[in-house]
Amino acid sequence: MSNIIETKDLTIAFGAHTAVDHVNFSVPSKHFKSIIGPNGAGKTTFFNLLSGQLSPTKGEVLFKGENITKLSPTERTRRGIGRSFQITNVFPNLTVLENVRLAVQSKHGVRYNFLSHFQSFRGHEEESYELLRKVLLDSKAHSLAKNLAHGEKRKLEIAMLLALETEVILLDEPTAGMSIEEVPTILEVIKQIKDEGSRTIILIEHKMDMILDLSDSVTVLFNGGLLADGTPKEIMDNETVQKAYLGGLYDAS
Repeated sequence: MSNIIETKDLTIAFGAHTAVDHVNFSVPSKHFKSIIGPNGAGKTTFFNLLSGQLSPTKGEVLFKGENITKLSPTERTRRGIGRSFQITNVFPNLTVLENVRLAVQSKHGVRYNFLSHFQSFRGHEEESYELLRKVLLDSKAHSLAKNLAHGEKRKLEIAMLLALETEVILLDEPTAGMSIEEVPTILEVIKQIKDEGSRTIILIEHKMDMILDLSDSVTVLFNGGLLADGTPKEIMDNETVQKAYLGGLYDAS
């Protein structure tokens, strides 16, 4: 199985601090990869390098064999890499449906025109409703995004990523800030996307039960470097990983 995304010696330093240190990482197409590690391990910084929010000090990011290291986040999205953030990234004063429809129109190369009647976008609207059904938000289609609960905003953000038809979805702690009651529904949405088998998903998450249930493989980052990579069982049985999480290898200073 060919890799859809890879990094080669990916490195970024901020002054004397190396946040990501020569990481060689690969994910096969239509694979579910989780990235774990203690706080400060470099996980979100690594995601920022994959999605283009940051430029590396050294190394490369490859997408389907093409070097995309110098491409902007927008250009990477056009290529097929979508990214969610720890803080939701939606248009608060638009309705749920309008948020998704904007993403659908963007994918089809149609600019939003406030002077156009919504009937002219009927096909895009039907596609948007279908995406909202997929993420269990169709009942909130006409609610303003700012009035959604936190977990609902995360589902909306995922719907917008799906609307862009990205081949790779980067999910940065999708359950962060959610109440216990909200978590099962976002898990259901992510599991449904995985079960469809058409996308590659790369997840940063701290909930180990979620990682064990969903992941095909797990990468462990530690102090900016790649500590381990393997199946969920291999990672859970890895004594070095256990020590890193328990603090045996971690120097808080």
